[in-house]
Formats: sequence, C-alpha cells, structure tokens
Amino acid sequence: MPIKKSPWLLHYDASSCNGCDIEVLACLTPLYDVERFGIINTGNPKHADILLITGSINEQNRPVVRNLYHQMPDPKVVVAVGICATSGGIFADCYNVIGGVDKLLPVDVYVFGCAARPESIIDGVVKALDCLQEKQDKRRQVIAKIKDVQVEQATIADAQEILEVQKLSYRSEAEIYNDYSLAPLIQTYQELMDDFKKQIFLKITVEGQIIGSVRGYESEGTCYISRLFTHPSFHNFGLGSKLINAIEQTFPKSKKFEVFTWHQSKRNIYFYQTNGYKTTKTVKVSDQISNVYLEKPGQDAAHYL
Repeated sequence: MPIKKSPWLLHYDASSCNGCDIEVLACLTPLYDVERFGIINTGNPKHADILLITGSINEQNRPVVRNLYHQMPDPKVVVAVGICATSGGIFADCYNVIGGVDKLLPVDVYVFGCAARPESIIDGVVKALDCLQEKQDKRRQVIAKIKDVQVEQATIADAQEILEVQKLSYRSEAEIYNDYSLAPLIQTYQELMDDFKKQIFLKITVEGQIIGSVRGYESEGTCYISRLFTHPSFHNFGLGSKLINAIEQTFPKSKKFEVFTWHQSKRNIYFYQTNGYKTTKTVKVSDQISNVYLEKPGQDAAHYL
C-alpha cells in the first residue's frame, strides 16, 4: 500500500503563540476531519512520517527539533505551519530566535498565515503526502541498486559528506548511552582531515550520495579498523559486511584485524562476531561506557610466524 495512504503525523509546538496550534487541533475535529486522509496524530517521532511544526526556532528548542527530526524514520517530510514557522514572524528579530524552521531543517511544505486556517493546513498536509510518496518511490529505486554497489577509496573531497553521515549514523549509539558527546559525534572537520593523513578511508556511494564508510591503518602487523557506519536509512542491506570485507582486503598482509565498539552496542558486537571477530578484552573508559575489543586473524598470518 502506498505510504501516502496511512501516514502518521507528529505535531511540535516550537514556542508559538498557540494560534496555529488551535487551528491544527481544529483539523482533527469532525468539521474538518483530517483523518479522512488516513492521517494519524502520534506523539512518538519513531512512528511518524510527517513532522508538522508551528512557531519559530530559537536557541532553546533547536536541539529538541533536531532530535525529533533525526529520530523519525526515512522517508519523512517537514511541514512549517504559520508565519512564525515559515520565516520567524514577528519574533524574527528577537535576540534568541534563529528564524523559521528552514534555518534548521529541510522544509518540504510551507503553510502561511497568522494564524493559518484549518483549510490551508489540511491542504499543506495533503501536499506533504505527495512529497512523502515521491521520497518513498525514490528510496525504493535506490534500494534496488544497493546490491550492485561497490566499495571505493574515499578522497579528501569526500571528507565533509563522510563527517555528516558519520554524525547522523552515530546518533543511535548516543541514544543507547544517553551521551551525545561520543567522539564520532563531536569530531570536527579538521580532525577528520588529520585522520585522512594517517588512515585509508573507504566509502559506498549510491547515486552520488555516500551511504557508508570505514577507515583503517596498519601498525606492526595489526590492521586497526574504526568508524564503520552506514546511513540509518540503509541498515540491514549487507553494506556493513561489504565495508568490513573491503577494508580487510585493503590490508591483505596484516597479521590480525582489530576493532572496538561499546559494551551496550549489542548489534555491533553481533555484527563483528558474524564476520569472524572474537572478543579479546573489555576496557572501562568512563562510568557509563566500556570499550569491547574484537580481533580476527589475517589471511596472511602465517607470514609472521
């Protein structure tokens, strides 16, 4: 069934005056009945397809809005409702107001008004359904090509995009530990550029978009592999196995391969174990996190005996 037939909507009030929020609620009443389009209002971003925002973005709600957006599964669309959400409105010049929603997130549909009328809101949501279906169709086309993608060596020109996908991918790890200061999330562009000088980076690209990467280097016969990640929209398609196999083949004479992940990242530990790695040690690095180290013998290990 097309995704536009049963979308779930998450409404977030980004410090609006409540004028637009009242009109949004009016859309749910029998008079306007937005649910006739199959729309369900949900309070859980992980179940939502449409993020509807009223009010302007300020310094206090910016991290909340960003977190809500990133917790929503792909494909997803954003609808900015009211003059405050579209441009900042009368609050645009306030010291702590950043502006409209598009200053923080990619907005698919703008609904103007102060306050926006229910008819306009419903019209905007219906337009969002078309955007949602287009994104779903495009995603299916991309998924169809995933099985044929190849792993390539990344260049410095890819650094910024790799960093963006890295930070997006590691958000799920941050949620596990409730710690958004994990190294992959706070790494700077300059730090990544320094890594390019010391390590080999590999990437997977689909239609010009990087959706996965891994890096590694060899020292005294051991290949150290780190930061293996894939875009959250493309998990469970075998991309991780392609990356780990490719980085191992990049260092064919290594005596062994070593990786580490965090102790509560059960999915990561299972992934490495299914690819031939065995846990060797666990090292506590903070009150909340311990590093789990895993190793795998290299194909040319006999060369070192």
